[in-house]
Amino acid sequence: MCYEIDSGIVAPMSRPTTPKPTTATPPPTATSTPASTPASASASASAQVSRRPALDWRIRFGVLSLIWGFSFLLIKVGTQGFAPFQVTFGRLLFGTAVLAAALVVRRERLPRGARTWGHLAVAAFLLNALPFSLFAYAELTIPSTLAGICNATSPLWGMALSLVALSEDRPTRVRVAGLGLGFIGVLTVLGAWQGFRGLDPTGTALALLASLSYPIGWIYVRRKLAGSGHSHLSLSGAQLLLATLQLALVTPLFTGIPDGIPVGPLLAIVALGALGTGFAMLLQYGLVAETGPTTAQMVTYFIPVIATVAGVTLLGETLTWSTPVGAVVVLAGAALTQAGPRRRRAEPRA
Repeated sequence: MCYEIDSGIVAPMSRPTTPKPTTATPPPTATSTPASTPASASASASAQVSRRPALDWRIRFGVLSLIWGFSFLLIKVGTQGFAPFQVTFGRLLFGTAVLAAALVVRRERLPRGARTWGHLAVAAFLLNALPFSLFAYAELTIPSTLAGICNATSPLWGMALSLVALSEDRPTRVRVAGLGLGFIGVLTVLGAWQGFRGLDPTGTALALLASLSYPIGWIYVRRKLAGSGHSHLSLSGAQLLLATLQLALVTPLFTGIPDGIPVGPLLAIVALGALGTGFAMLLQYGLVAETGPTTAQMVTYFIPVIATVAGVTLLGETLTWSTPVGAVVVLAGAALTQAGPRRRRAEPRA
């Protein structure tokens, strides 16, 4: 699923940096990589450039869109045999296993420092444990198509929050218009003119809260963890590990041992964790490094489309006209909120 870590934050963290003369140790995704001098930093950068992926980025972009789009279907199938917390725990467990294997293959270590791990624990809760659990509980009562569309509201929440929390994000008319347009789209999806009939208000609210949790986590990461020399893989592995431990503590308190182990839901959880969380994070960071955050985050706009097609065709979920129309409006608003300010043309000097 998307928004596990904001690609716009990942970009500056994935670049090699020289250490700063401070004692703070903040980052949001990876192990520390040695960058003792500018020369070593440039050498590592050139080494990264020389490693060309075997698959074209467009193919990987499409694969990532499919994986995250199908995540909502997999959540729905998983909750048919297991409790929501159990679905989330299994998802995080298998996702962590994939990143742990990647760490071993690349011979990287987890980050060090109590302060870094403390910040990562908060990030793990806001970006993984909380939203994953909320979506799982939401899909007990709402279709996977609606959950996928609610997920697309994260850029809208992020735009609204960044205006308050991040001084460098200045509002523009286009971005504010996109914010308003996006929330009109949300009301259209929910059928506000009909009094929200036919929708479970609790499940819908949980899905929207899950989408809100992501930008809150991004802002926290941006303030507390960005700018370090830790590798994104190391920090991602640590973050998922902490989220897994959080669910390991919570799950026994609210769920019991399942009566049986249904194969279908179990395979859905395995795929959700190994592909939709672990492998997808590796794909995402690779795309950010190769194409930049702007192109990589365009995957956001394909997720609700794929989630809707998957839910309707494979799960037989019903679809009214307001759902696709509202989804288009939501995506248009989300796209406008990501529009940067226009650059002024430089005046020719006499």
